[in-house]
Amino acid sequence: MLRTILSLLVAMMVLPVWGGSKKAGPVVPDYDLREGDIVFQGNPGAQSDAIRDATGSPFTHCGVVFRHEGRWHVVEAVQPVRTTPLDQWIGRSLPGTYRAYRLKQELEAGGVEKARAWAGRQLGKDYDLKFRWDEGALYCSEFVWKLYREGGIELCRPKTFRDYKLDAPTVKAIIDQRYGGLGNLPLDETVVAPGDLVQSPLLVEAPRQAAKRID
Repeated sequence: MLRTILSLLVAMMVLPVWGGSKKAGPVVPDYDLREGDIVFQGNPGAQSDAIRDATGSPFTHCGVVFRHEGRWHVVEAVQPVRTTPLDQWIGRSLPGTYRAYRLKQELEAGGVEKARAWAGRQLGKDYDLKFRWDEGALYCSEFVWKLYREGGIELCRPKTFRDYKLDAPTVKAIIDQRYGGLGNLPLDETVVAPGDLVQSPLLVEAPRQAAKRID
């Protein structure tokens, strides 16, 4: 599924794998992946802490996997929207938070092509620090939701800011930093979080193989 995503653009966008000495990496699930699977993770940092507290979910970031030159990569909305080798992507995860999910029923061929074309147009766009629903900039779960919508699937019903827990100190700090206070936050802005996507009834966790260690 999504087999043809960005194949001509990936070589220019893939991040390097850092050299130098390595420590033994974490042991993570080794999934039997398919192109188009959605990967989730929890990350460290102030924004991730705020997302966890606002949503009640351990997942703070997500992307979509595809294969290029024999290796798995993730197309994700970070700064900027780009592709990242999967092992490198997993290495950013907090222990125990890497998961892979897929549609219970695959996209039709026409949906795959529409999703691929849309994704290609998003590469290089800025990350949206204010979590707005327009496509001038994108955040991770918005990117994944809209990618699948282009393929004909709405993974979940989007929410609004007011649906989340906004009174947590971590959340207030991010709102103050990016909006200048809760009074400036557009409470009815359409929003979708990684924790909303992972609960979609249209998704199922991908089959697991033996655990592996990420170097």
